[in-house]
Amino acid sequence: MTRPAVEDAERERVGGELAALARTLYERGWMPGTAGNVSVRLPGGAALITASGRDKGDMTARDMVVVRAGTAAEAAPGPLRASAETAIHSAIYRTTDAGAVIHVHSPYATAVACRVGRRTRPASLRIERFELLKGLGLAEPAHTEVPVFPNWPEVRRIAADVAGHLAATPHAPPVLLIADHGVTTWGRDLAQARNRLECLESICRLLLLTGSGLPAEGREDRS
Repeated sequence: MTRPAVEDAERERVGGELAALARTLYERGWMPGTAGNVSVRLPGGAALITASGRDKGDMTARDMVVVRAGTAAEAAPGPLRASAETAIHSAIYRTTDAGAVIHVHSPYATAVACRVGRRTRPASLRIERFELLKGLGLAEPAHTEVPVFPNWPEVRRIAADVAGHLAATPHAPPVLLIADHGVTTWGRDLAQARNRLECLESICRLLLLTGSGLPAEGREDRS
């Protein structure tokens, strides 16, 4: 096959993997409706990401957009559009060696982000002792600090916060929360990113069940 044909075949294969994962996460209630996005880094500085406005439960390999991994710009004009949240994926690709990124609205992690997050400044969620921390691929699995970023209306502002944090904290955990919004994880491939997502979601469920390390409910000042 010619090089363009090989690239098209690879994108079709990766697109199928993205679509299958999106359907699975939709069925778990983690990507309701059109919410959330999943991407994979491609050779040559590109990434493939789920298209904006598409029902995650009905995705196919054709519901994907090729973007520049480092800038989030669409690689070529077409009928589909990449989500504004592509900028967050791009921030992670620029500052880490991630091969795949997952952003979802899983209920327990989102609930924890609501409890811990601030409207105008980053916050941090300290997690310790849970055995599931080992699933996050940490250098020190006994504890970690998960960043919780403000949910700015301008997504590129969230992305700038993420990029700044990861550049300044090279050993940061491969997970982050966005206040009142959701969770993002990454890894060398989709399988690792998904495993880390599942571990963080389970940890957040345990935090809510035990109340360990979470601020009291009903807090008035969330600035």
